[in-house]
Amino acid sequence: MSPANPEPALSPARHPRNRRPAITSTVRGAVVRDAVTVELPLRHAGLHRLDVAYEYQGDSAAPLVLVAGGISANRHVASSDVYPEAGWWDAHVGRDRALDPGRHCILAIDWLGADGALDVPIDTVDQAAAIAAVLDMLGVRRAAAFIGCSYGAMVALQFAAVHGERVERVVAISGCDRPHPYTSAARALQRRAVALGALQCDESAGLALARAMAMLLYRTPDDFARRFSGPPAISHGRLRCAAEDYLDHCGQRFVERLSPTAFLRLSESLDLHDVAADAIGVPVFLLAVAGDRLIPIADAHRLAAQLGGPATLRVVDSPYGHDAFLKAFDPVDRLLREALDVSHGGAW
Repeated sequence: MSPANPEPALSPARHPRNRRPAITSTVRGAVVRDAVTVELPLRHAGLHRLDVAYEYQGDSAAPLVLVAGGISANRHVASSDVYPEAGWWDAHVGRDRALDPGRHCILAIDWLGADGALDVPIDTVDQAAAIAAVLDMLGVRRAAAFIGCSYGAMVALQFAAVHGERVERVVAISGCDRPHPYTSAARALQRRAVALGALQCDESAGLALARAMAMLLYRTPDDFARRFSGPPAISHGRLRCAAEDYLDHCGQRFVERLSPTAFLRLSESLDLHDVAADAIGVPVFLLAVAGDRLIPIADAHRLAAQLGGPATLRVVDSPYGHDAFLKAFDPVDRLLREALDVSHGGAW
């Protein structure tokens, strides 16, 4: 990372915090957590002044890798000595792992709208612009790679289409250039569940139900058959199936992480997403899961054929379905190493 701050295409607003932060040294390298205030012309909502929170860890002079996850993921990709709480992708970040802070500088942002304060339509184009603004503030002209999973894969593809000169390669895991009508219909019902909860003065219950419904798409029938094959039970005069405790747990955990407004706007963003695949000229490595009910395998093949640059498609079969990027370590690790050309203990 060069310490110079070139004039950005979308200039960060003049703000005291928009000075490059001091690096906090740790055993694993530098760890920086901060935010930049930017004025972004949102695709569907006009000009907004926003804070974009980011975190990076690793050698600031090493190749920079952007990393992004699903709508509930955030800037804290992995734990560090400075921020020891668990990250959302700890399995793939660490010494001698595919993403090694000793060899890479790993950068992530909090999604626009994730704090619930931005109650307007949010596009993946807007998320890509926010990332570009952070790169501008850090003086980074070009990232070595953008690794995205789920919603993050959609943003990575959009970033490559709109800001192609600013990234060398994209790794898109369980993401595509546009949503499938089946998954858009499912998300529409999830948003109605939140609206119904609001009518009953209990948005949290509606959000928990929406998340429980989503789990049926994130995982596969095989996974549910393996884990919840027990018979239903009568509880307080009502029947409960074997999976209901799990679904309730997933819903409650989600309520603790994301507000109803944030969920609604980021859910909409998934359905607003649309990328011109032929405008992407950088190499793209795709990982698709045969059992993924959100990203049908046919859509992954279509995307690979339409990309404007070199495309590599790897298909794996996992009972975790769409959640394979969080649960299936081996196939994801192999793709990351292939895409980044990183061998165990090797250099970039």
